[in-house]
Amino acid sequence: DAALLVAQNPGSSYNPLYIYGGAGLGKTHLLHAIGHVAEARDLRVLYASAERFTNEFVHALHQGTIQEFHRKYRTVDILLMDDIQFIGGKEQTEETFFHTFNDLHNANHQMVITSDCSPKLTPKLQNRLRSRLEWGLTVDIQSPGWETRLAILQAKAARLKIDIAPAVFQ
Repeated sequence: DAALLVAQNPGSSYNPLYIYGGAGLGKTHLLHAIGHVAEARDLRVLYASAERFTNEFVHALHQGTIQEFHRKYRTVDILLMDDIQFIGGKEQTEETFFHTFNDLHNANHQMVITSDCSPKLTPKLQNRLRSRLEWGLTVDIQSPGWETRLAILQAKAARLKIDIAPAVFQ
């Protein structure tokens, strides 16, 4: 529900939407789904991994194109940042993301951020950025229970019109 809300009404609530959980739980897929819904509404969306953000920042510093870098990241309607934990300890990158965060938030532009851990437990992040990451809604994605996984498989089989014997699901 929160993901759909921010995709349809970016910046109005849950800003940032911070999604964390273990590997393979669908955080990146959820980011892309938010982006697709927002793009269908003609919103400017930018998806970037923290690694890409870091690499582009370093490249912009070396090439003298930091203003273009700032324009790219600070003028979108929705910034989707994947794996934010990777900027922890990279002082200049973290500083730049901090200011990017402030610019977007002050302009009521949406940020959706993923990580493998909560902001409180993200290693090497400065306290001021950690605090900002907690401003909105923080969501812990857990592996679904057996009943939920079964329901997902049954629904997918039905949607694909695949007849699977009930015993297979046991």
